[in-house]
Amino acid sequence: MTAFAAAVDLLFADPDLSTPALYQQSGIGVERAVRVMRRNPDRMVEFGAARLVSDSVVLDVRVSDCPELAAGDRFEIAGEISVVQGSPRRDRERLVWTVELLPWWPDPYADLEQ
Repeated sequence: MTAFAAAVDLLFADPDLSTPALYQQSGIGVERAVRVMRRNPDRMVEFGAARLVSDSVVLDVRVSDCPELAAGDRFEIAGEISVVQGSPRRDRERLVWTVELLPWWPDPYADLEQ
């Protein structure tokens, strides 16, 4: 284990910096308990000539906890389910994923398809 990996493990173990979450690959299968660092930065969105401020949710999660993280994977944090939007990005040392999340809403037509 490198010094960077040990430092990342310490940061994610700190309850003041990270929070527990449940991870589910592709929204199916078994949920796994992981620790994540959650950020909620404001994003500037341009719509025509207007500039709007939009809320966003960004997570940092260890690559060792979610080695195959991809768009469509789900995280549940404090009862709120969110879906990974876009492609996750890894840091320079390949230890931490950074992902943007969207709120998850169940498909109202899922029962009708059967």
